[in-house]
Amino acid sequence: MKTTLLITIVLSLMSLGFMAHHEPAPRGSATYQNDENVLFKWSFGAIVGKEKKFVAITKDTVLKTGDEMKMYVELKKDCFVYLIYQSSKGEISVLFPNDGFKQFTADYKTGKPYLVPKGRDWYRLDKNVGTETFYLLGSAERLIELEAMIGNYLSADNAKKPDLAKNIITEIRNVRKRYKSVATLAEKPITIGGNVRGVGETQEVKRPDVTTIATEISASNFYSKIISIEHQ
Repeated sequence: MKTTLLITIVLSLMSLGFMAHHEPAPRGSATYQNDENVLFKWSFGAIVGKEKKFVAITKDTVLKTGDEMKMYVELKKDCFVYLIYQSSKGEISVLFPNDGFKQFTADYKTGKPYLVPKGRDWYRLDKNVGTETFYLLGSAERLIELEAMIGNYLSADNAKKPDLAKNIITEIRNVRKRYKSVATLAEKPITIGGNVRGVGETQEVKRPDVTTIATEISASNFYSKIISIEHQ
């Protein structure tokens, strides 16, 4: 009886010790999990050159004025995907969710394909050359602080926007650092049988299906990818 009681006490103390030394989840991740709770499909395609070749953009690359781009997102699990764009002039835009962050509580569900830009439109690189950057973020929870900073940026006077834009990029980097030690991820191709401005599909030109080059992304709690386009 005494032996059993002693073992129980020791085990209880050990349990308390583990609890005392348990590392907390990153800030903004109260529901930290080890499973892959971030799961979505993603693709980034471009029509390049005079020959109008269709290529998948998976890493930093060079594109030229007149090249066209399109992205695709489809949730496989309930998570929050952000696609944030910074122009060669440092301007910030939210490309996804398509309709701003309010979309997270409206038209936002698993299994539905979302095209960026919407419908049959494509982005076309204009004549403002330089480095253009795309930040793809996936999170098990909404990135509330980042959303608020972007909201402030979009509503601010033009004179204040450069500093606010820098703060947004700093926050993205900080979020990536916070999750760096816990995020595990995998990317696998799916086998299927400048400033940017919208370009309409009014022309009778058949454009490729960007969903055919999709990659399935899975991660625990958080995923990020940065793609820089050297716009020439």
